[in-house]
Amino acid sequence: MPPKRLDIIVVLGTLMAFAPMAIDMYLPALPSIAQSFGAEPTRVQLTLAAFFLGFALGQAFYGPFADRFGRKPPLYFGLVLFFGSSVACAYAPSVEVLIALRFVQALGACANGVIARAIVRDLYEPRDAVRIFSLLTLVFGAAPVLAPLIGGYMLLWYGWREIFLALAVFGFVSLIAVAWRLPESQPAHAVRSLRLGSVLRTYGGLLTHREFLGCVLVGGFSLAGMFAYIAGSPFVIIELYGLAPEYYGWLFGINALGFVLASQLNARFAHRYRPQSVLLGGIVVQSVAGVLLVVESVTGVAGFYGVAVPLFVYVTCIGFVMSNATVLAMAPFAAFAGAASALLGTMQFGLAAASSTMVGAIHDGSALPMASVIAGCGVLCLILYRVLVARPRAAAVAPGL
Repeated sequence: MPPKRLDIIVVLGTLMAFAPMAIDMYLPALPSIAQSFGAEPTRVQLTLAAFFLGFALGQAFYGPFADRFGRKPPLYFGLVLFFGSSVACAYAPSVEVLIALRFVQALGACANGVIARAIVRDLYEPRDAVRIFSLLTLVFGAAPVLAPLIGGYMLLWYGWREIFLALAVFGFVSLIAVAWRLPESQPAHAVRSLRLGSVLRTYGGLLTHREFLGCVLVGGFSLAGMFAYIAGSPFVIIELYGLAPEYYGWLFGINALGFVLASQLNARFAHRYRPQSVLLGGIVVQSVAGVLLVVESVTGVAGFYGVAVPLFVYVTCIGFVMSNATVLAMAPFAAFAGAASALLGTMQFGLAAASSTMVGAIHDGSALPMASVIAGCGVLCLILYRVLVARPRAAAVAPGL
C-alpha cells in the first residue's frame, strides 16, 4: 500500500509551494529594493524575470538526474542551492548581483516541484494521484495568499533583505523535513541512464506522445491564464476600477480560496468520475469565463463585478484542471517519472511566464489585454483537449522511451 500519511502530504505540498513563496513574498519590496540600490523600477523587475527564466530552464536538468540517482539526492542539491542563494540575495551589493542570484535561486527552487510530482507518480496510481494532488493544493494554494502578507509585514518591521533571509530559513526547514520524513520512492529497477543521447531520446519520446503533450499544453495554458491574471489584475482592479490596495489583497485571497476549494472537490470527484471528464468540464467553464471577461472588457456593462466574477470562475477552475492534467500526462511513464515531470514543469512554467510578459507588452490602459490573454488561454485549452487528448489513447509509452 502506498503511504498516505499526513506528514508526507505536507512535505510534498511545501516543496510545490517554493515557486509562489519565492515570487510572491518579495513583491511588496520591489519599490524598496529600487530605492535601496538607486535603480530604475524596470531594472529591479528583472529580478523577477531572471527567476522565471531560471525556474523554466532548470527543471529540464533535474528530471534525468532524479531518474538516475533517485529522487532525494537532486532534491537535497536543489534545497541547499536555494538556501545558499537566498542568503546571498539578502547581502547582494547591487541590483545586477541580485538579478544573477535570483536566477541561481530559481535553479534551486525548481527541483522541488519536479521531484514532488515524480514522487506522487512513484507512489500512487492515477485515481489515487488525483486525490493526492488535490490534497497538496491545500498547502500549495496557501502560498500565494500568505506570501505577500508575510513579505509586506517583514518589509514593514525589518527590511527587504530580511525577506530573503526568511526564504533561506524556509529552505533550510524544508531540507530537514525532506531528510527526516520523506521516503526515497524510486524503485531500484527503474534507474535510467544519464548519457546525453539517452536523455534526449527520452525527451523526444515524451514530446511525440500525443496525450502527454496534450495534457501538458492544456495544463500549461490554463496556468498561463492565471499568470496573465496575476500580471494584469493589479492595474485593472486597483487603478481602472478604483479598488483600494488592501481590498485587492482580499480579492486575491478569495480567488485563491476558490482554487483551493475546487481542488478539494476534485478529490471527491476522483471516486466518481474519470479524470478526463473532470478535466474537460473545467476547461469548458474556463473558456466561457474567459469569453465573458472579454465581452465585459469591451462593453463595460456590468462594471467591476463583470470582471471580478469571471476572474474568480477562471481561477477556481484551475483546481479542476491542473491536478487532472498532471496525472493524465504522467500516468504512462512510471519508469520516466522524473523526466516527464521535468518536461511538464519546463513547458508549463514557460507558457505561464510568456503570458504574463504578453499582458505587459500589449498594455493599453484598459482591461482588454488581460482579458484577451486569459480568454485565448482558455479557448486554446479546449482546442488542444479536443485535438490531442480526447482522441483514442496513444500507446502506453511512445516510441523511443
